[in-house]
Amino acid sequence: MAEDLTEHVIDFWAELPRADEDFLGSIRNWKNLQIALEDETIWLKGFTEEQAASPEVQQLPNFILYELRNGLLFKKKALVPTRKVRTALLWSPIDQALRLVLPPSNQNFFGINEKIRIRLKPETTEQPAIALLSPMSEIGAVIPTLPTFKLERNEWIIIGDRALFLGTPLLGLPGKTYWEKEGHLLPTGFDFEFKNVSALLQRKYNENLSYWLLWNEDGSYLSIAKKDLKKLSISSYRLTQKAKEWS
Repeated sequence: MAEDLTEHVIDFWAELPRADEDFLGSIRNWKNLQIALEDETIWLKGFTEEQAASPEVQQLPNFILYELRNGLLFKKKALVPTRKVRTALLWSPIDQALRLVLPPSNQNFFGINEKIRIRLKPETTEQPAIALLSPMSEIGAVIPTLPTFKLERNEWIIIGDRALFLGTPLLGLPGKTYWEKEGHLLPTGFDFEFKNVSALLQRKYNENLSYWLLWNEDGSYLSIAKKDLKKLSISSYRLTQKAKEWS
């Protein structure tokens, strides 16, 4: 007699306080999930075993994962049930029911912390750098010595006492490097803690993709208009330096 494989499929449920709804942004694109509200509790179901064990689930605060067995909810691998399964819940696909609320933008360096705390975390996957932020005090003697073909592959802009260069290959200057992700410039070696928040931030703050969003490791960013970038050359560097001295 053939084995009934459905007996080995685990039906995962989960609950978390409604106050923590914003943290669900990290799993909002898991279209297999269903979500329902019950007073101050959010219920979820439909997780695959891989999703149930994923880092995205493990890092959700106040999140309780259950296995459904015979109408009872057991904490994962527990022998004694915690509660009965909830009935009369109105279920909806999570990507349709969940609205991710982001705070207003101010186009300057700031930490986004009113609703969702944007965090960057170390990333093991190597990404090619396309931008370099260098102290002006350390590049003045170097720029005039670089060959024209290297300079003309880069655009640049002055930000306070630093210069941001974009292009490939990057110039061999001291400074901090960045890689590009969907219009964001992230420090090399870092990525967003919630990876799918990248596109959401662009839709909120940079819908027309007319800016580069330059991020710090602490979750703050600077919005840089792409139209303000100039082609790099020795003459553009000298002219910009003079304009800076006169201002």
